Amino acid sequence: MRPQASPNRVGVVLVEPFNVVRAGLSLLIATVPGLQVLAETGDADEGMKAIRRLRGRGKVVVLVGLELAGERDAFWLVRAIREEFPPIIVLVTGTDLDGVTISQALFVGADGFIHKDSAPERFVEGIRRAAQAEIVLEGLPRGALGRIVEGFDRHRNVSSVLTAREIEVLGIAAEGLTAREIGRRLGVRERTVTTHLNNIYRKLGATGRMAAVTVAIRSGLLPSTNGLNWGVTLPKVAALP
Repeated sequence: MRPQASPNRVGVVLVEPFNVVRAGLSLLIATVPGLQVLAETGDADEGMKAIRRLRGRGKVVVLVGLELAGERDAFWLVRAIREEFPPIIVLVTGTDLDGVTISQALFVGADGFIHKDSAPERFVEGIRRAAQAEIVLEGLPRGALGRIVEGFDRHRNVSSVLTAREIEVLGIAAEGLTAREIGRRLGVRERTVTTHLNNIYRKLGATGRMAAVTVAIRSGLLPSTNGLNWGVTLPKVAALP
């Protein structure tokens, strides 16, 4: 039985379809002080079950292999984790990927990408940096950064950018409620609401609530008759701060 997450360690869940790669990552992480493997599987459904079984308040990073295929593929898993467990950090990993695939993973909620052929010390460092809330892009293919930026711009106005829960939170936030008030309405902790809002701002490229609501309305994520309580008129041009 795997150890439970410890407040003094970063717990890692491996969801990697290739057995040899998963075994190698498990051995690597096990040798690093401050990291511990909490669970490992090659299936998205089993990965979600493992995450739900986690206990404790330690930091958790989930490594998701982008080669996961089928109806419940890597993108499904990233979205599912982000919606059900907002505080958990998700890093996608892969080889021979283009910027569009990586940008799609980031848009559905991944916190970063690590190339599977990265040097072991850099791979581990990527996990540590992600655990400190940094966006990690380690070992990007040549020219991929520009394509990721283009992918962000291309996907910016589609409804798949935000999860259903994030849209719900943003819709309530548009009424002018505080994070604490939103939490009370939804029956969740204030910190969970704050995490949702931060993810929303990052995905929409917004610097705050007003900008996020404006982008969401223009993108069709929120109706223009959402009962806004801002006392201001939303700008008609995309000149957001």
